[in-house]
Amino acid sequence: MDRSNKEMKPGCCFPVRLDRSMRRSFKFSRSSSSDKLIKGSPKTGDTPKSCSGAPVKSPGLVACFGELLIDFVPTVSGVSLAEAPGFKKAPGGAPANVAVGIARLGGSSAFIGKVGQDEFGYMLSNILKENNVDNSGMRFDSHARTALAFVTLRADGEREFMFFRNPSADMLLTEAELDKDLIRKSCIFHYGSISLIEEPCRSTHLAALKVAKEAGCILSYDPNLRLPLWPSAEAARQGIMSIWDQADVIKISEEEITFLTGGDDAYDDNVVFKKLYHPNLKLLLVTEGPEGCRYYTKEFHGRVHGVKVQAVDTTGAGDAFVGGLLNSLATDPDLYKDEKKLQEALLFANGCGAITVTEKGAIPALPTKEAVFKILDAATA
Repeated sequence: MDRSNKEMKPGCCFPVRLDRSMRRSFKFSRSSSSDKLIKGSPKTGDTPKSCSGAPVKSPGLVACFGELLIDFVPTVSGVSLAEAPGFKKAPGGAPANVAVGIARLGGSSAFIGKVGQDEFGYMLSNILKENNVDNSGMRFDSHARTALAFVTLRADGEREFMFFRNPSADMLLTEAELDKDLIRKSCIFHYGSISLIEEPCRSTHLAALKVAKEAGCILSYDPNLRLPLWPSAEAARQGIMSIWDQADVIKISEEEITFLTGGDDAYDDNVVFKKLYHPNLKLLLVTEGPEGCRYYTKEFHGRVHGVKVQAVDTTGAGDAFVGGLLNSLATDPDLYKDEKKLQEALLFANGCGAITVTEKGAIPALPTKEAVFKILDAATA
């Protein structure tokens, strides 16, 4: 891939111009899979059963497993945590961000995880409910606090994290507390790698994967590398790769490719296919920050540009991208087989990421479907 005269920045699929060839290629239609609303979805907390007592699949439901926490974002960009004059409280946690992102787009989503039995935990539970996310899979721990993360924003909108979780409630979810029926009625099961770091959450994560696989769910994996949370870099590499070959859909960043392959060129398609694309994988996505994203399937591969915006805070951009894609995949599980449909879904996902970086915080910045259409219409006009 030619990288001459390009400034490659970390992050997800956002800020990029659409050239004329892209405008010709994408005539974004509101009748696309990204625009299909889920009808007849059960209300929050309902778990329909068949005559045999087994959970009935809920059309289009995406269950997101993992952490839900509070991000504290500096009110001023480009300063250290010590220099920040104040912080804006914002709900976060990658799997929860994805769940809210899907719901805000008109899709059907649920969150499975654990928070503290404290004010922050109750606040997060209510935020999910207010955003039409099924929170019946949430659990509360009376002995551990809700996780906190202080996020340092550089002048370019990129961020660094300082976590407070020693241990936090999300690390203590047990298999006995797992809502397996909620997983079984989902069509997609989405997760990250942070829940693999410590027991008992690691074993619970593996148990949830087993339930999802047996139920025929599409398994969606976004490693969401956070090195400070792992005991070592090698532990992170081994932990992330320990469940790699189970996923049907994987989203990774350029930095994660370099990290997982031990320093190989993140822009080399041969590296991606030989070291990261496993035989059972349906779709591998590589996000390239301002340059857009790449896609890989067994039949084809290519790239989709993003949408030009002024980045304020990149927190949640990757999660918004994933939410946009999974919202499309939930209504059309085979879209990865049709390159044109996949490109359209990825352009929609890029629009989701673009809008998210224009505001501070993750969940507060996640877009509606109408907002995505508006920014895409403007970009392709």
